[in-house]
Amino acid sequence: MVSVTKHGIILDKTKNVFENLGVLNPGIYQEGNTVHMLYRAAREGNFSSVGYCKLEGPLKVIERYNEPVFYPKESYEFQGIEDPRIVKIEDTFYMTYAAFDGVNVFGAFATSKNLIKWERGGVITPKLTFDEFAHLIEPTTEKISKEHFLFYNLFMLYRLKDIMKSEVYVWDKNLVFFPKKFNGKFALLHRFQPSIQLVYYKNSSELTTEFWKKYIKHLNKHIVLSPKYLHANSHIGPGCPPIETKFGWLLIYHSAQYAPKGYMYHASAALLDIENPKKVLGRLRKPLFSPTEPWEKEGYVSNIVFPTGTALFGEELYIYYGTADSRVAVASLNINELLRELKNSKP
Repeated sequence: MVSVTKHGIILDKTKNVFENLGVLNPGIYQEGNTVHMLYRAAREGNFSSVGYCKLEGPLKVIERYNEPVFYPKESYEFQGIEDPRIVKIEDTFYMTYAAFDGVNVFGAFATSKNLIKWERGGVITPKLTFDEFAHLIEPTTEKISKEHFLFYNLFMLYRLKDIMKSEVYVWDKNLVFFPKKFNGKFALLHRFQPSIQLVYYKNSSELTTEFWKKYIKHLNKHIVLSPKYLHANSHIGPGCPPIETKFGWLLIYHSAQYAPKGYMYHASAALLDIENPKKVLGRLRKPLFSPTEPWEKEGYVSNIVFPTGTALFGEELYIYYGTADSRVAVASLNINELLRELKNSKP
């Protein structure tokens, strides 16, 4: 197995109102020795916005803003802008995030030239009820996991009162761009629970309801990874933006394991073909790392490590992740060691 070093917590909540509940799940962009971190900042009541800090090297925070750089303005994100991921494509930064209105979660994005001032691109995932979604995927039931019909089982348990009052739409979250275009098209990983899918498009205006209906009718053709092995017996989702290597795209993703005491989230890894990312070249049979430390096992939501960004210093890959939905921590490993392990593993 790959040797992983946990460096501990590097960002915690403050008394600032916008982040007095917790900080977690950061988007990362590296410029040389500088690491930009745009993190989910949660205030009391679990309302989320995006905070900013700057690191010198992989671990030292040298600047942190006292106000969010991106906060809810639209009705579809009323309760939260959650779990940002950052990539730079050509000369523009793209931030994808989960837009939470208090009941439903949609995938949205924003763009920037400087990582501080952001312009909304809007929701780009479908607005379909669960019944509409289930009807569309029904013809492919023999080719996909039955869990696609049960995407909101936990949601029903914990938010039954809200469901009774509101229309419930299928959740599509964990949007993560590849940091380059493929034949002039954006490549976007996303997650209709429980698997990871990939969609290509030239312009977000293409992502209409009709586009998504056609896509969902053939959902099996768009699945990149499905849950596999014990540590992913519930669902998986895109984590960090894919890293281009000479062996393929390195994908660090999260895997959720259902256990008698609840869900446990792990950091996992796979290797995708450089030209056709739907082709999986390798996949670890066991997690890269799991909740083992007190600050990973206990928090606002316990037993969670949730990777969302990386930075590479020499051969050392630093993985930034949320811990127990409460803090930001960092782990590191030798990227070449991980790539060798993935090359020798089965898809």
